[in-house]
Amino acid sequence: MKNLLFVACTALLLFSCQNQAQNKKADKNKTEIAMTKQNIYQFKVEDLSGNTFDFASLKGKKVMIVNTASKCGLTPQYKDLEAIYKEYQDKGFVIVGFPANNFASQEPGTNEEIASFCQMNYGVTFPMMDKVSVKGDDMCEIYQFLTQKSKNGLQDSDVEWNFQKYLINENGELAKVISPQTLPTDPEVINWIKA
Repeated sequence: MKNLLFVACTALLLFSCQNQAQNKKADKNKTEIAMTKQNIYQFKVEDLSGNTFDFASLKGKKVMIVNTASKCGLTPQYKDLEAIYKEYQDKGFVIVGFPANNFASQEPGTNEEIASFCQMNYGVTFPMMDKVSVKGDDMCEIYQFLTQKSKNGLQDSDVEWNFQKYLINENGELAKVISPQTLPTDPEVINWIKA
């Protein structure tokens, strides 16, 4: 009986030690993810006019980052983007557009041509950045953050096509990835903005 009791106590002690070791390892992994998790406030980029745009200026706001193109079947989304920007900009929401020529060369223009196109055709007033690459070996830094879980702490993703939307919360953290085909006025997006 004493031997059986000794074996049971020893097994319980070993299980307890093993469980504590697993919990410490899990805590360490969470800490490592938290330490490597970044936010958008560290980034500075150039806008279409060549001026510095500091994402730190967006602290406390909800942000939609979208890669745009002028010669895409989804280009009419500019109209909806501008509409929701105008409706919600005074409520702590901003859209930041990044023209990119990664998909079927559908953004071939210069920064000046892109700015003119956006203004003349869609009256775009939300911030538009310098043309960048959103995939491949020359992917810009902010899109590395948006697409890599090791940096954004949420998920890995690929930019599927023009007008993919990345939703950033008030703390500068990635909150959601929205498909290019999903309209900016979709209830999923609007409910997130309003929440």
